[in-house]
Order: sequence, then C-alpha cells, then structure tokens
Amino acid sequence: MRVVFAGTPEFARVALERLHAAGFTVPLVLTQPDRPAGRGMKLQASPVKQFAQAHGMAVAQPPSLRLDGKYPEEAAAARAALQAAQPDVIVVAAYGLILPPWVLDLPRLGCLNIHASLLPRWRGAAPIHRAIEAGDAETGVTIMQMDAGLDTGDMLLVERLPIGPNDTTGTLHDKLAVLGGRLIVEALEIAACGGLTRTAQPAEGVTYAHKIEKAEAQLDWTQPAQTIARRIRAFNPNPGAATLWQGEALKLWQAQLDGATRGSGPKPGTVLAAQADGIRVQCGLGVVCLTELQRAGGKRLSAADFLRGQALPVGTVFGA
Repeated sequence: MRVVFAGTPEFARVALERLHAAGFTVPLVLTQPDRPAGRGMKLQASPVKQFAQAHGMAVAQPPSLRLDGKYPEEAAAARAALQAAQPDVIVVAAYGLILPPWVLDLPRLGCLNIHASLLPRWRGAAPIHRAIEAGDAETGVTIMQMDAGLDTGDMLLVERLPIGPNDTTGTLHDKLAVLGGRLIVEALEIAACGGLTRTAQPAEGVTYAHKIEKAEAQLDWTQPAQTIARRIRAFNPNPGAATLWQGEALKLWQAQLDGATRGSGPKPGTVLAAQADGIRVQCGLGVVCLTELQRAGGKRLSAADFLRGQALPVGTVFGA
C-alpha cells in the first residue's frame, strides 16, 4: 500500500514513525513550510520533515493546497507531486492545512485523519487542551474518513484513554500520539483487507476545540480552584498559564487542589501559605496549591526551589 503522509508537529511524527516501522511505502510526505523558532528565530524544519528527510522520504511543503488560492503555483506543484506519488491513501495528522476536494478525492481509499479526541466531542484544533480544561474523565483517538467538513467524517476506529488527575496537555499528548500511531497502522492493515467499517458521527454531543489563544493563559483568580488547576494543566506546555507578580509575568506549570474549601475571606489571588510542598492561593471558591513555577527569563522550579531564591510573603496578591 502506497501511503502519502501529511502532518507537521511531534504528534504527527510519531504516527509517521509507526507507519515506517510497519513497512508501508511512503512515496511523499507533506508538511508545513519551515518556521522561525528559538531565540535566533532561525528557520526550523517540522518534526515530520526532520524524520522524513532522515529516512530518505520525499518532502513537499506547500503553503496552501488550494489551486484557486493565494499560492496557485505552489499548490499546482504539490498536486503534480501527489499525482506522481500515486497514493492508495493519504494519512493526515495535525497537518495544519485544509485539504481541498481534489486532495480528498485523489487516493482510492481517500484520506484518513488521526484525531486526538472521541468524536464528535472536541472537533477542531486543540482537542487535548480542551479536554483537560473541561475536566473530561477520558479522551482517546478517532481514526476518521475525511470529508469536506471540520472533523465531521465517518469514524473508522476509536479507542478510549483515561485522563489522569495529574495529566497535562504534554503528558496526555505523548500518550495519544503513541495510541494514534498504533491505531493508524491497524486501520491501514484492515483497509488492505477491505474490512474497515464506517460509522457516522452522532448528531449529539458535538463540541469544538477552538485554537488556544495566548490571552487565555492569563489566570482569573476569581474562578473556582478546580477550574484554575485544570487550566494550569491544560496550558502546560503551551502557552503556559500565567499571572502577574511584582509587575512581571509568572508562569505556573503544576498545581493541585488544596484540602481547604474557603469560599470567601481573602481576596482571590492572595497567597495563604508559601511552603516547600507548594504555594497556596485563594481562588474565587477554594484554594489551589502551586507546585511548579517560573519567573520571566528563569527556569521552571519546584515550589521549594522557587522559595529558596525568592521570598513570597503571606498576603501577597497575584494578578495585581
């Protein structure tokens, strides 16, 4: 089976690695153009491109696949490359570009997407973040037959995964990437035998995982402690939950609910205790215990290490 792969970040690289290890022929890899990154803002290849080049796979990086769009020449070149690759199927994982109808219709088995949620819940760009932020007990991976809609295609394979109480977007991402890589290999092996069964997504339970905006990272201490703790885990590692402290941004990476249940009293954002096991902060309802923090320009530190280098008096108010 000839598999064209379209993907960009680490989540997609894991899937490409599994396809390669399973012995599938990958005549072409599509990934987004190199982007500036790091302190020097030098152009950096995506994880998918790095893997593909290291294993001798042809790579195309069109800025768009729309023949009538802003980059018609690049899209036409990509079309020629895709046609020359003669794919039986196109596998898509966090590619970041919309596939127009001519791409969806090109392979005989169509385009299969690896989506990191239990569809139809959390269609869209940030399903892992949103599942943690919402307090979902579980998530999973759906292998989907792509159509022209936004994650609306028929489901082919689904596997569930519990969300642990300490899972962050980073830890859950890694688990789902491994699961997605395994499931897409299974799906293609079943497809090779003509055994894939398509199931329409339920009409009920549709939610959208909108892209994470940087402004969302700023915490609102008037919210309940449970909400704040979930947001801190959801925004780890990107964009990182933040609050103001002494006029500068303070990143908050890990937090737990504290046993205290105070719903009134100190102003939300007030430090109630600063100890080696965590920094306890009053919220709109309840108390959250911060266990990993980072000052602007500094390193991530445990609460104990943070307090060794910086006093944090009781009564300090975050966000002020």
